[in-house]
Amino acid sequence: MPESWNPGIVFAHLTDVGMRRANNQDSLACLPAKSEERFWNRGHLFVVADGMGAHAAGELASQMATERIAMQFFRSHASSTADALRAAVSDANDEIHQRGQNNPEFHNMGTTASALVLSPSGAFVGHVGDSRAYRLRAGKFEQLTFDHSLVWEMEATGQTGQGIPKNVITRSLGPHAVVDVDVEGPFPIEKDDQFLLCSDGLTGLVEDDEIGALLDCLPEEKAVRVLVDLANLRGGPDNTSVIIVRVVDPIVGKQPGVPQKRNRSEPAVSRAILATVAICLTGALLLGILSVVDPYDPDQLGDQNWVGPMVVALLLGMITSAIAIYEWLQVRKRKRPSSSHSGNQGPYREYDATPTKALYERLGETVQALRDAANQNNWMMDWQKVDAFQDEGRVAIETKNVKDAIRAQSEAVIETMNQLREQNNRAANETAIDH
Repeated sequence: MPESWNPGIVFAHLTDVGMRRANNQDSLACLPAKSEERFWNRGHLFVVADGMGAHAAGELASQMATERIAMQFFRSHASSTADALRAAVSDANDEIHQRGQNNPEFHNMGTTASALVLSPSGAFVGHVGDSRAYRLRAGKFEQLTFDHSLVWEMEATGQTGQGIPKNVITRSLGPHAVVDVDVEGPFPIEKDDQFLLCSDGLTGLVEDDEIGALLDCLPEEKAVRVLVDLANLRGGPDNTSVIIVRVVDPIVGKQPGVPQKRNRSEPAVSRAILATVAICLTGALLLGILSVVDPYDPDQLGDQNWVGPMVVALLLGMITSAIAIYEWLQVRKRKRPSSSHSGNQGPYREYDATPTKALYERLGETVQALRDAANQNNWMMDWQKVDAFQDEGRVAIETKNVKDAIRAQSEAVIETMNQLREQNNRAANETAIDH
């Protein structure tokens, strides 16, 4: 990235296989613009995908989604960011579906996808499935995407009830030849905004208000680590992927040395056709007057020889008017959103992300649960660093410094997960020696 170019953002990302899966079917892509020209052309792009399917099909589907969305988005000649994003996600669906049709092992493979674009005109999200996009601003944590899941779809139609499975998704890339892509935005971008993309491996185990508060307390590199470790310490049944983007210096106005790309609205009807309509109808009117009234003697009838040209001019005016109406209808059709959840209907849910003592205590409970399991199973784990971090947290709570307390407890979570990984590695090595 050129030293003179300031992308205006910092970001961090992490993907993890979890505690119970043999392979990671999540994929992610982080493609910040490497120059002013590229930013003004398309912006920064981030993608998270969560694959599904046996025989590594899910892993392939999610990888194809992130790669294809990125490639097609930056290659697109679409005039708007929303159109380019929708077309890129749709193209990824085409490719995944075709691969599934051509190979029996990959039949019906699929993946979710959530793609975030930070552009000069705002933030856009292209979305299929139940991976999510959020924005944190001034203590408010907002979900920008609508989950394409059975639970959310039923709630949207007013149906609620017990026993609805939470993991059934109603839309994904790959299984079908055509997919409906939600495009949300543009959402205004402000300095200090934070955006988060994640797979459901995170949201299935970490509450939304917990995610928002941790983003508020921690730098992005630390936050992605804590969120993934927290999901794993709470069972980690699924792969978990997280991308966090923080806006440190939003680019506003014209950049030096780069021609500003104007977002002109598409004209409803071409000027040439409008001019033709005006000329023909005006001519027909004048010719009609000349055929009815003699301009030199108003009491006399005009020259009837003008009637023929008048009829021709009137017919031409009617034809060009019909063409103008057709053009206007076509432009309106192109501008109409193609998705039921398109058109900046989000945020769909909002949460208070204020750091609280309750969050500090919940993090401590997660650490204690692992400590209890270690004692019960006689695991050899070193708790000295964990104890030191928790001592810091207790001091911070006593002085009512909640953010520092949560930061210290977050370090305890990370160290606890480090200890668990070492224990698992020892157990694996002992099993290998026994065999």
